[in-house]
Amino acid sequence: MSAQIENIVTSGTFSLDGGTWDVENNVWLIGDDQEVLVIDPAHEPDKVLAAIGERTVKAVLLTHGHDDHIRAAGEFADEVDAPLYLNPADSMLWEAVYPDRKPDVEIKDGDEYAIAGITLKALHTPGHSPGSTCFHVAELDVLFSGDTLFNGGPGATGRSYSSFETIIESIRERLLTLPEKTIVYTGHGPSTSIGAEAPNLDEWIARGH
Repeated sequence: MSAQIENIVTSGTFSLDGGTWDVENNVWLIGDDQEVLVIDPAHEPDKVLAAIGERTVKAVLLTHGHDDHIRAAGEFADEVDAPLYLNPADSMLWEAVYPDRKPDVEIKDGDEYAIAGITLKALHTPGHSPGSTCFHVAELDVLFSGDTLFNGGPGATGRSYSSFETIIESIRERLLTLPEKTIVYTGHGPSTSIGAEAPNLDEWIARGH
């Protein structure tokens, strides 16, 4: 197994429900010296391209359709000639950014993506958005959580198309059942682990957000 994980932090904005905020996003590369999968090339495509170098991009996997995760995805995918994957439950978010273009491939719960001797498995985890999807790599005890689970709690659910009750159910049923040693690589901010977050579930529910 030769798979490696790389993180590129990109800067841009997030806009929804009439507001715009400055954000920094984690872009994740997973692969080897020949080819990679790219998760959420959010902003600054040139920065991501520089990190990839001469390697082939097999696919662009999107954890969800919020514009701070997809704004540069189309340009990036065209530049590397790779297909874009998105859960169709987030099509309304996608179409707000790309009204004349569809993702190339639909992500369905349980879909698997092989790279560098390992496999990423799609886990549909609605709540932050209807189509939010995490990618679990059992061989590496790693989870790419998008904006579903962060260091310190669940992703935001105060805006359109989101649900606190749904994200809690997704985290409880789909993520906290993973091994405690699983490292969680998030869409924003520092990484965490399932073992670090699991004891806090009742506290999150009590806070209600």
